[in-house]
Amino acid sequence: MVSVAPPSTDKPDFPWWLLAAGAIALFLAVQIVLNDLYSQIFTIVSKGVWITIFVTLVGFTLATGLGLLLAVMGLSKSLVLRQIARFYVEIIRGIPILVLLFYIAFVGAPGFVAAWNALAGPLIEAGLIDEMKVRDVSLLWRAIIALTIGYSAFISEVFRAGILSVDEGQIEAAKALGLTPLQRFRFIVLPQAIRTILPPLGNDFIAMIKDSSLVSVLGVADLTQMGKVYASGSFRFFETYSIVAYVYLLLTVGLSLALRALEKRLRRADEERSADG
Repeated sequence: MVSVAPPSTDKPDFPWWLLAAGAIALFLAVQIVLNDLYSQIFTIVSKGVWITIFVTLVGFTLATGLGLLLAVMGLSKSLVLRQIARFYVEIIRGIPILVLLFYIAFVGAPGFVAAWNALAGPLIEAGLIDEMKVRDVSLLWRAIIALTIGYSAFISEVFRAGILSVDEGQIEAAKALGLTPLQRFRFIVLPQAIRTILPPLGNDFIAMIKDSSLVSVLGVADLTQMGKVYASGSFRFFETYSIVAYVYLLLTVGLSLALRALEKRLRRADEERSADG
């Protein structure tokens, strides 16, 4: 029987995994530069990188705003608001992102168009505006909305945990100073909660980069879709998907390392502040 000892916290392990990953990344980079086939594949699939970045940035920004709103609703004194937030979070978290993507694209978008045309019926009949068609709602924005809805439920739980981590005594002190609920949240709660929220929020951002590849099922020309189109036409599946995986790893591993460095910096700042106190 092999005994497993916990890793020492005094001296962290040398990141051999990172060295191995760097060697593989360097090998592929050399292939892209020197090999015409890899260079051609990289040029084609990299056109979808900007769509991947756009989908992720816009979707995550909207999901963060909606998630914060849901977290505040979930912690409000109103029973109705709490139950609405709880219903949304539990239902959305139980639906796979891919299923949600299909639902928003092929059920939600037609339903929205039908509702819009019904409400704007008098204006349409008067010739002031044109009747909206389902194709007017781009597949790109359907995908962004689906990711926004899906991730907002998870992000709301991150915000809720961060808000609850703030010392109740500081909130009571803010009340004693006469701060309004909005001022207490803005100046006392949120700045302290950010330190707890930031690491899991960063992880959700990295996860959304990977899940943004699901938009390719709608034909959105992201990184995955560009690779799929090239591979299906050239039958160069190994080379194509090696490059696609390579680009995704550059994005996700790079951000993951940056996030870890930020966490260490924040932890060090907290330790220094505690020592000074």
